[in-house]
Amino acid sequence: MIDISVKNLTKFFVIGENLLEDLTFEIQEGERVAILGRNGCGKTTLFKILTGEMDYDSGEVFVNPNKRLGLISQIPRFPQDYTVEDVLRSAFAPLLKIRSRMEALEERMAGGATQEMLREYDSLTNRFQAGGGYDMDVETEKICNGLGIAREQRQQLFDSLSGGERTRMNLARLLLEKTDILLLDEPTNHLDLRSVEWLEGYIRGFKGTVLAISHDRYFLDQVAQRVIEITDGHCEHYSGNYSFYIEEKQNRFNLQMKQYQQEQAKLKQLGYTVERMKGWGINNRTLYRRAMSIQHRMERIEKTKRPTTEKTMKATFGEKEFSGDVVFQMKNVEKIFGERTLFSGVDLKVEGGERIALLGDNGTGKSTFIRCLLGEEPCGGKIQFGPTVKVGYLPQIIRFSHPERTLYDTMLYEKNCTPQTARDRLGAFLFQGEDVFKKVGDLSGGEQSRLRLCMLMDEKINLLILDEPTNHLDIASREWVEAAIEEFEGVLLFVSHDRYFIEKFAERIWLLEGEHIRDFKCGYSKYRSILEHEAMAAQPAAAAPAKPKKEKPKGGTKETEKLVRRLEREIEKQEAVIGELNTAMEAAAADYQELTRLLSQKEEAENLLNDLMEQWGAAQEGL
Repeated sequence: MIDISVKNLTKFFVIGENLLEDLTFEIQEGERVAILGRNGCGKTTLFKILTGEMDYDSGEVFVNPNKRLGLISQIPRFPQDYTVEDVLRSAFAPLLKIRSRMEALEERMAGGATQEMLREYDSLTNRFQAGGGYDMDVETEKICNGLGIAREQRQQLFDSLSGGERTRMNLARLLLEKTDILLLDEPTNHLDLRSVEWLEGYIRGFKGTVLAISHDRYFLDQVAQRVIEITDGHCEHYSGNYSFYIEEKQNRFNLQMKQYQQEQAKLKQLGYTVERMKGWGINNRTLYRRAMSIQHRMERIEKTKRPTTEKTMKATFGEKEFSGDVVFQMKNVEKIFGERTLFSGVDLKVEGGERIALLGDNGTGKSTFIRCLLGEEPCGGKIQFGPTVKVGYLPQIIRFSHPERTLYDTMLYEKNCTPQTARDRLGAFLFQGEDVFKKVGDLSGGEQSRLRLCMLMDEKINLLILDEPTNHLDIASREWVEAAIEEFEGVLLFVSHDRYFIEKFAERIWLLEGEHIRDFKCGYSKYRSILEHEAMAAQPAAAAPAKPKKEKPKGGTKETEKLVRRLEREIEKQEAVIGELNTAMEAAAADYQELTRLLSQKEEAENLLNDLMEQWGAAQEGL
């Protein structure tokens, strides 16, 4: 069954310049498809067209009318007094309406129930149960834990959240709505590694259809079954994940280039023959007609377009020689905000040439740690740098002191360079033509990152510190940054949630968790393996409690009464155990693994309770 069909879709914002042109594709039910392309190629515009938020100029767009479609980048407006909890609960609006009607009926039936009331109540109960009404709380806890939404955050006003936090809450709401078709526009941008991994697992188990725009290559490898790439308004199709797409795209380029070169060689040979025959045919009309016939045949040949590669930036980090062994050393470093300790007892030493990834969940203090290291944030303990260390720093949130200046003026004033040098450096970072006269404050997040990197790469440094360097960058720009870093021979310290980037560069990992930094002197794959082994060791296989045998009432009323009373005591104990587990689940709301373990224990306890209830019922019959 087709869930989405697009035929000859055309959309333009400037007459004569089509953003999307004759775009055609189909998405089958249950497919997971990645939509790729450079920033500005029309990916988000396509999603807005699919949801009906934006009109188009020509073509046909079909979205299965029997399916619920949700777009993650489209955040609905909610009343000003809505908390995050209210927003999450809005996902269950139909079920909450049914429950409200059930409660009203219960009040009326308390004074006497008619057959009509009982029938309606029975129908509502079945609908409530079939829709998952009794699992609303469990589903909410599971989604919130997976996406790292703490219980205290759920009490905040939705309007008080940042844009990234709102996007994360809206993703949670969308997953709770049980949407049939998910349109995900950069879903991993505001998630930490733990949450991204949870989302990958959720999508792989999702029964519906998924279209995802993402620059997270690791994420695309995990979830995408095929790829649609938008280039120059048209689309190319690839029947595999991101790794398959990269290999297949190169193969297609090589094949097209080979065909182009063969055609050009053939045309050149024919052209040479035509010219010779024309010369010979000055006095021979037969030869001349044959030459003209060959020339007409050359004009009719369908020519292969010369394949082109995307423009790439050409720049490298300037490097300063480092003399000595220790780049920097930290002793007993700590950072405390009021009553909250971000990290303490940090003792680390970094030597020349190391490449270190600083990892940890959102909110643990990674960016604060970097600012402490750079002296931008006060902290306890001692931090000492080598005498010849020169630091280059790219912050996560980029600010320019004069956003009203153009890119060109910013380079002239801040880098104190000549006009030609400013033009050359900006051109190397794909700021060309009229682009250099844009105001810095009007640039997108990705463009601001590019400009800051342009300025940073001019400096002679031997310690490069990057905080989320691939945020806001498309895949081509990420690959360029990676190429520049590969040539850098100094020390690299970076914070990132881009696992592809981490896998490529990290040779040592610092994990910030539980107010401490753990030092793993290995790459990302081995680091993950260590954590998995630790998680398995921390969860000893709990033997499933043996099911109690159903006791048959012994002969005699007294024995039966004793059995009933004993079973009642055991039932009370088991109900208390379930109550304690419910309390523990609320306390562990922010810990997905702990919540999963408690849910398993609760299920076993409820099975045991049901068994005891059956025995109690049988004993009552014996009375």
